[in-house]
Parts: sequence; structure tokens; C-alpha cells
Amino acid sequence: MTSKERVLTAFANREPDRVPINYMSNPGIHRRLVEHFKGRDLLEALGVDFRGVGVPYTGPRLHGEIPGRSVDPEWGIHTRWMEHGSGGYQDFCDFPLRDADEEAVNAWPMPSPDDYDYGGVAETCRRDAAFAVHVGDPGLGDIINSTGFLCGMERVLEGLLTADPAILRLVDRRLAVRLEVTRRTIEAGRGGIDFVWMGEDLGSQNLPLISPELYRRHLRPRHQELVDMAKSFRLPVMVHTCGSSSWVYGDFIEMGITAVDTLQPEAKDMSPAYLKRKFGGRLAFHGCISTAGAVAFGTTGEVRDEVRKTLEIMMPGGGYCLSPAHQLQDNSPTPNVLAIYETAHQYGRYNR
Repeated sequence: MTSKERVLTAFANREPDRVPINYMSNPGIHRRLVEHFKGRDLLEALGVDFRGVGVPYTGPRLHGEIPGRSVDPEWGIHTRWMEHGSGGYQDFCDFPLRDADEEAVNAWPMPSPDDYDYGGVAETCRRDAAFAVHVGDPGLGDIINSTGFLCGMERVLEGLLTADPAILRLVDRRLAVRLEVTRRTIEAGRGGIDFVWMGEDLGSQNLPLISPELYRRHLRPRHQELVDMAKSFRLPVMVHTCGSSSWVYGDFIEMGITAVDTLQPEAKDMSPAYLKRKFGGRLAFHGCISTAGAVAFGTTGEVRDEVRKTLEIMMPGGGYCLSPAHQLQDNSPTPNVLAIYETAHQYGRYNR
């Protein structure tokens, strides 16, 4: 099978020739892997079946620079660089709309869908025609995190609970832009895009982040717009959600979502066996390989054991794509990361 055929077969809950494979990483471990393969294309070396396509922003800078901060020119999100023992990351800070009312939200500069360059999408799709090409990522359609980047998590959760007009207006303004940019990107792909990847973090390690009722009141109708847009192009949808989130999978099935991503196996009701037993055949799965367990802190043998056991549970009947549950972290030893992919290729083939 081609990579495209392999992924779409798994998304249809059938058995491909082997389990599809994906890759996500932080910059530090990514650099080490690139160095390890000495000039070879990293995704090809790992046997990755997925590719993404996006559109660059070409409009004016909408938000000015601030000393000591990185300010996103499109949305005005503030971050600062934070060091840790194995590297660093951009930490969200300041939250410029923390105290904003509806008038301030309406005045906040946001990009226009006209301010993106769609001209390279078709060529990217042609170049990657053998692979499963997605538009979007775990941040597409996201409401809680993305709104929190601008006004803080506490304000977002309070705003959803109280139906704060300012918070709901901020959510809707941002989603309208992202939805239209995604629609135009799919059109520009001329049939070369295979699925839409969206996301919404809905779980802590042990509990739902919000109640099912609150999800259905505010988030589900807005997510449904993105799902329906994808379906109008006959594209499957994969949704990312971290933590203990299987409580919402019934809603995903009703909404017409095809696949679920992340699948943190250490979170409550997220073990491969639980997910396969309860949702196998109704949802396809993408993830399950923990970035907080053996990959970061174990031996290569322990990584191989974890990957092999996951495959034994998730492979039967199809419907599984192997991937890290989140971006591979910089504290993951290079040999452990390589062991994920070596084991997947060794044990991920279906008997024919």
C-alpha cells in the first residue's frame, strides 16, 4: 500500500498492510534525530505515513513587538522563553485580553482569511501525493487553550460556565477565521488533502476538564461547524484531545468524527485495552505511545515492550495508527525514540 492508502484504510477501521506511523516532536529531540540520520530525510527514515499542508500568513503585522516577549503578529499572543534541564519552551504569559469586555474583544486585531498565501498548497499536495496529507493540527478548532492564550485559562472556564459574551465573542471571532482559512486551503489542494486534523483538550489526568453538559452547550456546536465543513469535502476528521477524555468519544461518534488522537495511556479510562474494547470499530485511534513513560525514563527494552504490547492490543481489525501521544520531549533519549519506530516496523505488519 501507499502511505495514503494505509492511513485511509486504518481510518475506515480495516486492516492495512501495516500499522500507519506518525511523528511529532519538540525542537531539541528533533535536532538530535536529524543529526543521527546524517542528511537523510527524517520522516522517510522513520517510515512516517503522514504529511501536513498549511498556508503562510502574508498580511501586515497586527500586534507590535514587546521587549522580553515574543508577540504573535497575527493574534497577539504573548510568550516568554523558559529554560529547563533538557532545553526550553515558549511559555504563554501576560494574557492581554484577561480583563477585556465585549467591546475590547471586537476591537482586537485579527487576521483576514485574505491575508494567507494559498498558492503553494496544490504543489505540496502533488509532491506528497503518496502520503496521507492533512490540513490542520491539534490546535485547529481548539477553544479552551487557544482562547486561554489571550485571556488566561481561569477567565475562559469562567466565561464558558457563565456564557460571558466577551469570551464567546472571542471564541467565535477566532474560529470564523480558522474555519474559512481551512476551507480555502482544502479548495486550493484540488483534491490532494486527505483529512482534517482538529483538537480540543478536554481532560486532566484523572477527570474531565469540563462537564459533558458544558461541552455540549458551547463547544460541540462550534466543533460541529468544522466537522460539517470537512464532510462537505468528503474528508474524515481526526480530533486531538489530551488527558482523560474518552468520556466525550460518544459525542465524537455522533458528530461524525472518524479518528481520535493523543490517547495518553496513563490517564484514566485511556488504556489501549479500554479504548479498543469500548470504541473499537466506531473510532479509529492515533497515538497511545506515552511520552511521559518509558520513552522518556525507561530503557530501550522497556520502550520496545510498550510498543509491542500496544500493537498487540490495537492492531486486530485495523483502526490504529501508531504515534507518540504528544510531541516527543527533549528529555527523551535518542535510542528510545528510535526504538519506537524500529519496533513499529518490526511488529506492526499484518499477516497476509
